[in-house]
Amino acid sequence: MYYNIKDNEVVLSIKAQPGASKNEFCGLYGDDALKVRIRAAAVEGAANKELVKFISKSFKVPKSAVVFVSGETSKIKRVKFPLTEKFEEFIKNI
Repeated sequence: MYYNIKDNEVVLSIKAQPGASKNEFCGLYGDDALKVRIRAAAVEGAANKELVKFISKSFKVPKSAVVFVSGETSKIKRVKFPLTEKFEEFIKNI
Protein backbone atom coordinates (compact mmCIF):
# COMPACT_ATOMS: atom_id res chain seq x y z
CA MET A 1 0.00 0.00 0.00
CA TYR A 2 1.42 3.36 -1.00
CA TYR A 3 -0.21 5.27 1.86
CA ASN A 4 -1.06 4.77 5.51
CA ILE A 5 -3.61 6.83 7.46
CA LYS A 6 -3.27 6.99 11.24
CA ASP A 7 -4.44 9.63 13.72
CA ASN A 8 -5.65 11.97 10.95
CA GLU A 9 -2.21 11.95 9.31
CA VAL A 10 -1.13 10.40 6.03
CA VAL A 11 2.22 8.77 5.39
CA LEU A 12 2.66 8.61 1.63
CA SER A 13 5.36 6.60 -0.18
CA ILE A 14 6.56 8.41 -3.29
CA LYS A 15 8.81 7.44 -6.20
CA ALA A 16 10.22 10.82 -7.22
CA GLN A 17 11.37 11.50 -10.77
CA PRO A 18 13.18 14.85 -10.85
CA GLY A 19 13.93 16.82 -14.00
CA ALA A 20 10.50 16.36 -15.58
CA SER A 21 8.80 18.86 -17.88
CA LYS A 22 6.04 19.48 -15.31
CA ASN A 23 4.95 18.47 -11.82
CA GLU A 24 2.42 15.66 -11.94
CA PHE A 25 1.19 12.44 -10.38
CA CYS A 26 1.83 9.51 -12.72
CA GLY A 27 -0.06 6.70 -11.00
CA LEU A 28 1.27 3.85 -8.93
CA TYR A 29 4.85 2.61 -8.99
CA GLY A 30 4.23 -1.04 -8.22
CA ASP A 31 1.99 -1.45 -5.18
CA ASP A 32 4.25 0.36 -2.74
CA ALA A 33 4.67 3.91 -4.05
CA LEU A 34 3.02 6.73 -5.95
CA LYS A 35 5.08 7.99 -8.89
CA VAL A 36 5.49 11.77 -8.95
CA ARG A 37 7.32 13.71 -11.66
CA ILE A 38 8.99 16.90 -10.42
CA ARG A 39 10.31 19.78 -12.57
CA ALA A 40 13.26 20.66 -10.36
CA ALA A 41 16.57 18.83 -10.70
CA ALA A 42 17.86 16.68 -7.86
CA VAL A 43 20.50 19.26 -6.91
CA GLU A 44 20.98 20.72 -3.42
CA GLY A 45 17.50 19.68 -2.28
CA ALA A 46 15.66 21.57 -5.04
CA ALA A 47 13.56 18.54 -6.05
CA ASN A 48 12.58 17.90 -2.42
CA LYS A 49 11.49 21.53 -1.99
CA GLU A 50 9.48 21.34 -5.22
CA LEU A 51 7.93 18.03 -4.08
CA VAL A 52 6.84 19.56 -0.76
CA LYS A 53 5.35 22.53 -2.61
CA PHE A 54 3.52 20.24 -5.07
CA ILE A 55 2.09 17.99 -2.33
CA SER A 56 1.06 21.04 -0.31
CA LYS A 57 -0.79 22.57 -3.26
CA SER A 58 -2.32 19.28 -4.44
CA PHE A 59 -3.75 18.23 -1.07
CA LYS A 60 -4.43 21.70 0.41
CA VAL A 61 -2.06 21.47 3.37
CA PRO A 62 0.51 24.05 4.54
CA LYS A 63 4.06 23.47 3.25
CA SER A 64 5.25 23.43 6.86
CA ALA A 65 2.97 20.43 7.54
CA VAL A 66 4.64 18.24 4.87
CA VAL A 67 7.48 16.39 6.61
CA PHE A 68 9.91 13.78 5.30
CA VAL A 69 9.72 10.56 7.32
CA SER A 70 12.48 8.87 5.30
CA GLY A 71 14.27 8.89 1.96
CA GLU A 72 15.24 12.55 1.65
CA THR A 73 18.27 11.52 -0.42
CA SER A 74 16.61 8.54 -2.10
CA LYS A 75 14.25 8.28 -5.06
CA ILE A 76 11.73 6.45 -2.84
CA LYS A 77 10.56 8.89 -0.17
CA ARG A 78 8.03 8.80 2.64
CA VAL A 79 6.29 12.03 3.57
CA LYS A 80 3.77 12.76 6.31
CA PHE A 81 1.04 15.41 6.25
CA PRO A 82 -2.44 15.99 7.74
CA LEU A 83 -5.34 14.08 6.20
CA THR A 84 -7.54 16.31 4.03
CA GLU A 85 -10.65 15.87 1.91
CA LYS A 86 -8.51 16.50 -1.18
CA PHE A 87 -6.34 13.48 -0.34
CA GLU A 88 -9.39 11.31 0.31
CA GLU A 89 -10.78 12.29 -3.12
CA PHE A 90 -7.38 11.58 -4.68
CA ILE A 91 -7.13 8.01 -3.36
CA LYS A 92 -10.66 7.24 -4.56
CA ASN A 93 -9.73 8.27 -8.10
CA ILE A 94 -6.37 6.57 -8.48
